[in-house]
Amino acid sequence: MLTEPEDNLRFQIGHVLFIDLVGYSKLLIEEQKERLSQLTSIVLATAQVRESPDEQIVRLPTGDGMALVFRNSSEEPARCALEMAEALKKHPEIPVRMGIHSGPVSEVTDVNGRTNIAGAGINMAQRVMDCGDAGHILLSQRVADDLAQYRQWAPRLHDLGEFEVKHGVRLHLVNLYAEQLGNSALPEKLKRDQAAALPVKAEPPPKSNFVRLVIVLVILAFIAIPALIFTPAIIQSWRGRPASSAIPLPANIPKKSVAVLPFDNLSRDPDNGFFTDGVQDEILTDLAKIADLKVISRTSVMQYKTRAQRNLRDIGQQLGVAHVVEGSVQRANSRVRVNAQLIDARTDAHLWAQTYDRDLADVFAIQSEIAKAIADQLQARLSPQEKAAIEQPPTTDVTAFDLYSRAKSLNISTSFGAIGRPNLLLAVDLLNQALVRDPSFFLAQCQLAYTHDQLYFLGFNHTAERLALAEAAVQAAFRLRPDAGEAHLARAENLYRGYLDYDGALAELEIARRTLPNDPRVFELIGYIARRQGKHEEGLRSLERALELDPRNFFTLQQIALSYSALRRYSEEAAVLDRALAIKPDDPETKVARALVELDWKADPRPLHQTIDSIREKNPAAIPNVADYWFLCALAERDAAGAANALAALGENTFGNDAMLFHRDFGEGLIARMTENEAKARAAFLAARREQEKRVQEQPNYGPALCVLGLTDAGLGRKEEALREGQRAIELLPVQKDFINGAHMIEYFAIIAAWTGEKDLACEQLAIATRLSAFGTISYGQLKLLPYWDPLRGDPRFEKIVASLAPKD
Repeated sequence: MLTEPEDNLRFQIGHVLFIDLVGYSKLLIEEQKERLSQLTSIVLATAQVRESPDEQIVRLPTGDGMALVFRNSSEEPARCALEMAEALKKHPEIPVRMGIHSGPVSEVTDVNGRTNIAGAGINMAQRVMDCGDAGHILLSQRVADDLAQYRQWAPRLHDLGEFEVKHGVRLHLVNLYAEQLGNSALPEKLKRDQAAALPVKAEPPPKSNFVRLVIVLVILAFIAIPALIFTPAIIQSWRGRPASSAIPLPANIPKKSVAVLPFDNLSRDPDNGFFTDGVQDEILTDLAKIADLKVISRTSVMQYKTRAQRNLRDIGQQLGVAHVVEGSVQRANSRVRVNAQLIDARTDAHLWAQTYDRDLADVFAIQSEIAKAIADQLQARLSPQEKAAIEQPPTTDVTAFDLYSRAKSLNISTSFGAIGRPNLLLAVDLLNQALVRDPSFFLAQCQLAYTHDQLYFLGFNHTAERLALAEAAVQAAFRLRPDAGEAHLARAENLYRGYLDYDGALAELEIARRTLPNDPRVFELIGYIARRQGKHEEGLRSLERALELDPRNFFTLQQIALSYSALRRYSEEAAVLDRALAIKPDDPETKVARALVELDWKADPRPLHQTIDSIREKNPAAIPNVADYWFLCALAERDAAGAANALAALGENTFGNDAMLFHRDFGEGLIARMTENEAKARAAFLAARREQEKRVQEQPNYGPALCVLGLTDAGLGRKEEALREGQRAIELLPVQKDFINGAHMIEYFAIIAAWTGEKDLACEQLAIATRLSAFGTISYGQLKLLPYWDPLRGDPRFEKIVASLAPKD
């Protein structure tokens, strides 16, 4: 008997996804072909299959399904399975079950002379799949153990236990499901096995033994409680809702993970603090380019700027990292001294330390050397491309770098309301100064593009001229480094914020991800795009992925809370805001947002009122930042004096939500209308109209500006103009183009119709807005309490909509 030479038996570990069409044999031949063709199209469209080189994936037809063998990691088949499950939601006529296993496979030559795959890995994946019903994604214990090491997977894994499969083989199975993906039910086969294994009912033990048994069980229960509390899968099964809603803190911390904490500024000049932050940030940015590392983003680490607050073990747990980097920078004349040290956060052991004392011009080389030394200590694989990216200095001009660092510090969203207009304009000026000094400063061009896009997107300067400035900066960045991930990220931001071109932005983000594996901005933007498309669940998943890389990012937590608000999942919104407040207990905007949950959910304005009073007493300087919440609360309570005080505290600031910005004169008109002072209301609305007309003239095709003008005209009784402006706003910004603001256009058009006496139109538009779900404005509490809706009160259609949003428990 001939045997194949040993070196031709090329066994390796394959990560197998086995896919099966349920009920395939019962279909007609034409139906079989059609279903299989549809399934093949869905599989080929998944990112894991579409983007994998031929040598990294093998596709095997199996008659009534297929098997995919991935080469790199068990995450690949799991991600592919979830993406397929998402696509299959639109095709209920294609019932599919899936099984995943990692095991040995080898290449063989089949009867047609083609290379194929065989081995225990394939066979076992099929056995895992065979245990499931339609919709199930089942995993072997081996795969589940690998995935459980990552926080994004752990909440989605649900242990089913051990079962006997074909040929007496026993398999430990785990069910993978998330949100509305997968099948959370216990597979029928496993139900039958469990029922068959139930023991015959036994006689109860004697009373004395029974008492002892109860005591033992109670003790065991108390021992088990801590494990239950911290097991996401069990929490999930109790609550009946995806465990992702809890946004669990890091459990299994990767060994190759690091956080670069803020460096100490040892220079005499405190202004050198920006330079010090820039040095630390560049080291962090260099490390973040290494795909083999998990690196925590800047926003989270900057919260540990005060060294007195640092407990490295606690920080490691809070950030989900095994290592931290500390350091200091001392700048004097033309010299710079940089000290850096790598510490094991689990043991406080110092693993590496180095001091660099050089000319100031060498500071960029120092940053690269530190990043490479840390990567080496963590035994991270470093590709030639990653090494080249780390070694490329951001600029050769230290002053330009300092200006850029100052601008970047102004450009970070830290709370609701994003970045203020003055900060954005100052950042533009600083970046332009940096680029005058060094026109080849690539990162400064990217940051400049982002800043112009923010000014445009947030409505501070929604003009063609501002958009042209953003585009010019993007083009300049591409001329400098056309292959850099930062350039593609800048273009994605521009396509999203400037044109609402979601497909174009997502294509750019896919390119950016390849060289920016640890950049949470990529996942944040994917999440924001999903929300603008009305895909709130998908947006939540992306924002939670961003949070894994930036776990103490206050703004991201707030954005996740907004997503829960849009979904009217108020208990989860409250939980996320509580987590944010655990990071910043005294943040006034988050405190009032947390109290607002009770108003939206239960029509109870008292917690918001109490929170505002507490801030007025303990932190009066913060009142202008929360005056719009105060104004909303006063309107809900029909407190005209309180509303007037809130407007006075608001000063020259606008109020409203997202891009729907109202001038304080409009607020005075609301108060006067609420108190039935028609003369005062008319004067206030006329003043507001003059201001809004200027804004519309500057931005004639900007839907939110036109919609506010329509509301103002409605307040003035100018019915035809108001309805025309409201309708035009919807045409300029339909929900298909921007789900969030498009929903607001419909909501405010409903108010325009109500104010102009068109109740049929108002109720029709309100019903549409209610079904769409935007950011918390169409809520039970706001419809029930706010005077905007007074003209509709008593109308059965309106009251039915309000009742449909009332809390069910």
